[in-house]
Amino acid sequence: MEGLELISFQIIAAVGAAKSMYVNAIQEAKAGNIERAKELIEEGQAVFHDGHQAHAGLIAEEANGNKTEFNLLLMHAEDQLMTTETFKLVAEEIIDLYTLHQQSNIKEA
Repeated sequence: MEGLELISFQIIAAVGAAKSMYVNAIQEAKAGNIERAKELIEEGQAVFHDGHQAHAGLIAEEANGNKTEFNLLLMHAEDQLMTTETFKLVAEEIIDLYTLHQQSNIKEA
C-alpha cells in the first residue's frame, strides 16, 4: 500500500479512533463522569488532528500543482473526516447538557 491509498487509510484510521473517543465521551457524561468525558474529547481531538494533517497534506500538494487522483477510498476518507468533525461538535453539546443536568441535580439536593 502506498501513496494516496495509504494516506486515505491514515485519515480513516485516525478519525475513526477519534469518533470512538467522542462516542465514549458521551457515554461517560451520561454516567455522570463529566471530567472523563472532557478528557476523551481532548484525546479524540489529538487523534483527529493526525487525520486532518494527512488530509491537509493532500490539499497542499494540490495547491502546488500536483493533482490528486480522486477515488472512492479518498471520498470515504473525506466523508469520515467531515462527519467526525461534526460529531465532535454534537458530542460537546451533549456533554454540556449532561453537565447542566448534573449541576441542577446538585442544587436541588
